[in-house]
Amino acid sequence: MSAERPAEATAGPARDTSGDTSAGPAAGFDPRHLRHHGDAEVRGPGAGLTDLAVNVRADTPPGWLKARLAAALDTLAAYPDGGPARRAVAARHGVPEARVLLTAGAAEAFVLLARALPMRRPVVVHPQFTEPEAALRDAGHRVERVVLDERDGFRLDPGAVPDEADLVVVGNPTNPTSVLHPADAVAALARPGRTLVVDEAFMDAVPGERESLAARTDVPGLVVLRSLTKTWGLAGLRIGYVLAGPETVAALERAQPLWPVSSPALVAAEACCEPAALAEAERAADAIAADRAHLAARLAEFEEVRVCAPAAGPFLLVRLPEATAVRARLREFGFAVRRGDTFPGLGPEWLRLAVRDPATTDRFVTALAKALAER
Repeated sequence: MSAERPAEATAGPARDTSGDTSAGPAAGFDPRHLRHHGDAEVRGPGAGLTDLAVNVRADTPPGWLKARLAAALDTLAAYPDGGPARRAVAARHGVPEARVLLTAGAAEAFVLLARALPMRRPVVVHPQFTEPEAALRDAGHRVERVVLDERDGFRLDPGAVPDEADLVVVGNPTNPTSVLHPADAVAALARPGRTLVVDEAFMDAVPGERESLAARTDVPGLVVLRSLTKTWGLAGLRIGYVLAGPETVAALERAQPLWPVSSPALVAAEACCEPAALAEAERAADAIAADRAHLAARLAEFEEVRVCAPAAGPFLLVRLPEATAVRARLREFGFAVRRGDTFPGLGPEWLRLAVRDPATTDRFVTALAKALAER
């Protein structure tokens, strides 16, 4: 069954959920852009760029984690045993083990959800990470979009989601806007007969993980996705997990192949849930918040650059004139940044910038000043 063109709804006065005719901020969006990710900005001509396009914390994985992964190589002759890692994740969030499913990165979870769960009217709240919609479309579903309003700071409006939606996907904090939605607003989307998927891939970069729903067992139909990629620098290892009701976990597990997560990835999941690792992640979240404030302050020096605020993730979404030309010039100056027009609801005037240390930010701002001056 082939995927159909998505219907769209715009949060706010212009909301329209009546059909699949494109209108509003995401009109004319090319569905091929759904599979464009930040790593594409770093590859190709100009290797060796300073990477502000991928939201993985710099200088990771840490040495102690590399040592644990290296030691895991001695176990490769045995089939993976996910039990210890699953128990560690359950203990980390204070939930029963039956509510945990380990996956080959959070991206695998989107595919499992699209293929394993029954649904008639899936809705994805945009702008956000595009892989959920891509997975749903690939599974043959007609996807409806609810596009949050830039004029309202891309804040979640639960009332913009159609009552008839039986699967809703929302990011928190949201990629690429860096908006952290209140937990109560996200939970308000839940109702009997609906699966509520909350992508919390960047929540461990938020000090205190405030507004997280990961430990909640009282929200009907809740599915929380987590990733170890961002904080620990494990994009190439592929490890994440699902937190959901036992029935949902069982349905997703049946859709997985045998031994879907490698032994080194399982070791990483267990290690990153230990108290010392959680304390390190909290310190990293505090450092990211300080570095993000420095980046925002430096960007405020440019009258033509507007930052989407308040921001809570390890990245900022910015709007500036002629962003496509500026992005190309920044590449010539040695910096890769993420284009924004591959996210439904955003146009070519948007860029996403990963938060880096102040020295890197200062070098980037110098390059940005040159790029803006040469327009």
